[in-house]
Amino acid sequence: MARVPEHPDPQTITLQQVLDALVDPVRRSIVTQLYEADADIRCGGFGLTVSNSTATHHFNVLREAGLIRQHYVGTSRMNTLRRDEFDKAFPGLLDALVTAAVTATVTATATDGTQGSSHLPSRA
Repeated sequence: MARVPEHPDPQTITLQQVLDALVDPVRRSIVTQLYEADADIRCGGFGLTVSNSTATHHFNVLREAGLIRQHYVGTSRMNTLRRDEFDKAFPGLLDALVTAAVTATVTATATDGTQGSSHLPSRA
């Protein structure tokens, strides 16, 4: 039997649930990394600066808000952005979120002098 957590139907998720899930910068970072990724990312592959238990909480919030799908490959829990499903329920929201996140990073980089991304995301 496969170990797959429950995933809500994105059509049953409210905009408020999505906005509540995306209010946290760690969760926005997870969504942005998945948006830009060419493949699924394991939970430990995000380079998060929070404890494992806190990271687990963030992944659960994103899954319960319908933003990510999780499944196991061996012992690794993999994460996928539910982009197509989510775009049907909330057209343009993910694009706007990631563009805003990248723009904020570029702006912060320009003002504090650190290196960072200088491109806006392109949708695959």
